[in-house]
Amino acid sequence: MTTVWDDVVGQAPAVQELRAAAEDPARMTHAWLITGPPGSGRSNAARAFAAALQDPSGDVASHACATVLSGSHPDVTSVATEGVVIRAETVRPLVELAQRAPSQGRWRVIVIEDADRLNETSGNVLLKAIEEPPPRTVWLLCAPSPQDVLVTIRSRSRSVPLRVPPVEAVAELLVRRDGIDPETAMVAARAAQSHVGVARRLARDPEARARRSAVLSIARRVRGVGDAVLAAGELVETAQADAKAATEERDATERAELLRAMGADGAATVPPALRAQVRQLEDEQKRRATRAQRDVLDRAMVDLLSLYRDVLVVQVGAGVDLVNVEHAQAVAALAESSTPEQTLRRMDAIGVARTRLAGNVAPLLAVEAMAIALRPQG
Repeated sequence: MTTVWDDVVGQAPAVQELRAAAEDPARMTHAWLITGPPGSGRSNAARAFAAALQDPSGDVASHACATVLSGSHPDVTSVATEGVVIRAETVRPLVELAQRAPSQGRWRVIVIEDADRLNETSGNVLLKAIEEPPPRTVWLLCAPSPQDVLVTIRSRSRSVPLRVPPVEAVAELLVRRDGIDPETAMVAARAAQSHVGVARRLARDPEARARRSAVLSIARRVRGVGDAVLAAGELVETAQADAKAATEERDATERAELLRAMGADGAATVPPALRAQVRQLEDEQKRRATRAQRDVLDRAMVDLLSLYRDVLVVQVGAGVDLVNVEHAQAVAALAESSTPEQTLRRMDAIGVARTRLAGNVAPLLAVEAMAIALRPQG
C-alpha cells in the first residue's frame, strides 16, 4: 500500500511521532510546529499529517487522503504566503474558520506553511485561537526553526523537528516518483543539497540546470571590480526575469477575475469605484514579486556557497563528497588558485549578502558588494 508518508523522505523519527498521533487521539494536541531547514519537507510532512488525521490508514487511494493531497478536502485549509509577511487580514478568516466543526472529516485542519512570516499583529490574532482551541480543530504551523516563530505561539505548540534528508533518499524519491534516471537523480540531489523541491526542478528542467551553471560561473568570471559589477547586474536581472515569469501570468489572471467579479470585465479603463480594490491587488502582487526575486537571489547565493564549500573541501583534503560533482574541474582550478583563508572570506561575503537581502537592502547593492568580495585578492 502506498501511504501519504512515503514522500516524507529521511524523517523516520518525525513520521513515527506524527503517525502515532494520527492513529491515537490520546496523543493529539491542538497545535503543532513542524520545523526544519529549507528542503527538509516541512510542507510535505504537514500535508501527510493532515491526510492521516482524516484517515489514519494513510492510504493515498482512500477518498479522504486523496482529497487532502489534491487540496480539495473541505476540512483542510492550507495557507502559503507569497508576500514578505503574513498579515492580520489573512489570519482573521482562518481564526473564524477554526471555530467551525469539521463538515465531513475527523478534524478541521489549518496549515500555515510560513509561520515564520507572521508579524506581531497577525501572530497575536493567531495566538488567541491557539490559546482557546475548539475540540476538533488542529493547527499545523511550519517554520525553519522554533526560534523563527513568536515565542508565545511556540510555547503553546508541540514541536516536531525535521532534518536535512540524506542525498540518497532524495535521489531515490526522484527515481520512484518522477521516473528520473538514477545518475541524474543523484547529481540533482547533491546539487540541491537534499532540498527536495530544488532537486526535482534540477532533475526535470534543463534550463534550471543551465541557470545554476551560469550562477556558479561567477566564481571563475570575476577577476576585477568591473567583472563583479557586470556579474551582479546579470544575476539581479535574471532574478527579476525569473520572478516576473513566475508571477506574470498569475497576476493577469487575478486581475481579470477581479474585474469580472466586479462586473467590469472588458472595460477599457478601471471604473473609479473599483480602483481601490485593483490597487490593493496590485500592491499584493508587488509584494509577491519582491519575495520571488529575493528567493531566486538567495537560492543563487546558496549555490555559490556550495561551490566554495567544495573548493574548501579540496583545499583542506577533507575527503568528503563534492556537492557540485559535475563542476569538479572548476572546483579544482579555484582551489589551486586561492588559499583556504580566501575561500572562507568569500563564503563570509556571501553570508553577509544574504543577511542584507533579508534586511531589505537594495538587491543590486547587496549583490555587487558580494561579487566584488569574490574577486582575486593581491
